[in-house]
Amino acid sequence: MKAAVVESFDRAPRYADFAEPAAGEGEVLVKMRAAALSNLVKGQASGRHYSSGGHLPLVPGNDGVGTLPDGRRVYLIGPRAPFGTMAEWSVVSPRRTIQLPDGVDDVTAAALGNPGLASWGALIGRARLQAGESVLVNGATGVAGHQAVQVAKYLGARRVIATGRDEAALERLRKLGADQTISLRQPKEALVEAFREALASGVDVVLDYLWGPSAEALLGAAQGHGGMGGEPRVRFVQIGAISGETISLHASLLRSSGLELMGSGLGSLSAVAIVEALKTMFDAAASTGLKIEIEAVLLSEVESAWGRAESGRRMVFTM
Repeated sequence: MKAAVVESFDRAPRYADFAEPAAGEGEVLVKMRAAALSNLVKGQASGRHYSSGGHLPLVPGNDGVGTLPDGRRVYLIGPRAPFGTMAEWSVVSPRRTIQLPDGVDDVTAAALGNPGLASWGALIGRARLQAGESVLVNGATGVAGHQAVQVAKYLGARRVIATGRDEAALERLRKLGADQTISLRQPKEALVEAFREALASGVDVVLDYLWGPSAEALLGAAQGHGGMGGEPRVRFVQIGAISGETISLHASLLRSSGLELMGSGLGSLSAVAIVEALKTMFDAAASTGLKIEIEAVLLSEVESAWGRAESGRRMVFTM
């Protein structure tokens, strides 16, 4: 079969022949139609993500859209390595498939999958957001952040605060439901103060897609001073690390604040929890229409297209 093939962790995949998968016990073959290029997929294909396998060659792609042997159109996640979703065929447990509603086309469904895990999975599966709570999205100008703003509002958030460096993108987020925006293009002391004011106004959940300096500033803004009344509880969910993999975290910050630190991603959520969250997402997409910018590209162009994905836009390969 034709597929995107990773032959070296140091190079982009190339369009080449790859052995077709055969379904084992408890598996089903999927005729692939679309698969999105996400930071997760790039990290796996470069060997840098914690879920990366060490064996080459492999077909990249952690999720996508295709058809089952009985003709049903499904979204799938977590195919059996080395048969990723960027190929004519993939193989997966049927428990990791979701039948798609007619109102969501192939390319849109593929594009929504990964940011759906990073937003619906984080808000439902990890933060357990309740209607009427407030959410701060740190790094909201990327694809997942755009989704998170819309999802928080859909789930009944009273207030959503969005942060980012792109002023034009922050303005667009206001149209998607953000009640307040905070620019990350300001000196550290000013940024800490802006975060402190936001937290003081009442923030129940933080979704962090950046880590690095902005997360340090945000966590620092939550530090208390030992008041006997106790500090407000803030569920801080770490999702992405675009700005850096490590931060400095003082022990006193956790002792003096109401911070509850957790992560959301492969491993912190079970396959069952991921599928349930994404079922909710696809139903919402069919009935309300979630906004996502997409660039559809033929899989045969994978080598030249691999490195040109834009922030805020999801590239989807079609077969």
